[in-house]
Amino acid sequence: MAWLTDGEGDVVQLRRRPNTFLECLQSLEGVGLQLVEIRIQPDSLRAVEVKGANYTMRPVLSLLFAATFWGIVWYPLRRLEEAGLTGPWQMVVSYSAAFATLALLSWPGLRGMSAHKGKLLLMALAAGWTNLGFVLAMLEGTVARVLILFYLSPLWTVLLGHFFLREPLTRLTVITLCMGLAGALLMLWEPGVSFAAIGWRDLMAVTAGFAFAVTNVLTRALAELGTRQKTLVSWAGVVLLSLAVVLFQGQPLPQVSWQAWAGSIGLGMLGFLSATLAVIYGVSRMPVQRSAVILLVEILVGALSAWWLAGESLSLREWLGGGMIMLAGVIAISEEQVSEQH
Repeated sequence: MAWLTDGEGDVVQLRRRPNTFLECLQSLEGVGLQLVEIRIQPDSLRAVEVKGANYTMRPVLSLLFAATFWGIVWYPLRRLEEAGLTGPWQMVVSYSAAFATLALLSWPGLRGMSAHKGKLLLMALAAGWTNLGFVLAMLEGTVARVLILFYLSPLWTVLLGHFFLREPLTRLTVITLCMGLAGALLMLWEPGVSFAAIGWRDLMAVTAGFAFAVTNVLTRALAELGTRQKTLVSWAGVVLLSLAVVLFQGQPLPQVSWQAWAGSIGLGMLGFLSATLAVIYGVSRMPVQRSAVILLVEILVGALSAWWLAGESLSLREWLGGGMIMLAGVIAISEEQVSEQH
């Protein structure tokens, strides 16, 4: 067994056949790792443990896939709306398909859920508005603007975690919150226009981000429940809340082609389902700070795709405000991870 280190403290295990052992060590030393100790067991070399960064690319690729999907999902959503499927109907169809697929492939059971009915109901409502509000804002608003305002969610998560989960609120966190809110004000401010005239699209993006923060906090509070249980509850909330909006607005069953129905079903089964699983896989296998930075690719993909496909763009003032929000979000998540480690 060999021990190598670069001083970071993480551990990675590499398995190699004995005849390629020295070749493996040379390649690792070539990227800055130092050989500390070698212990060779009689029969075979069982493992090589390396203190350093995790070099597997699967979590990174998973998060890049999810970020790319959420950055460009506005396009199929708008195409389906043009075909006659409104935003609420799309959420009913797509998330019903995602729910049914996951439930049939891997039903998690109901164990432990009866003791948390109140929190699960609140999480379903929060998750429902997270997705419905986000989609409605994306359908009518400027894509990059919606994504950036939604990204205020890490700041809301820190505040909610402090007040409801008793998580510490440091001086840096307070500064970060102020910077993020200042960025939002800079984005929303229009010369000669009062803040009372802020569009409903912006309000939907901000409130959807807040609902996402509520969902995250409740997910932590329900740590004893399984990920699949909470995912299915969240998706059920999307379907039920979207159905409520459909009934409240009196929207009839859309008379659209079978291709539109199939497209919405496919978006749920192949898109929302796979993107959700990709985020869960990636975030659970790398530090929160790194995953947060990678997920910022969503805003870049959204801005570029909207510029290319829809001719949308942001002003310099909006980009400056958006940059403040994104930086504040990354700092908030990084600070949160540090506090968890202590």
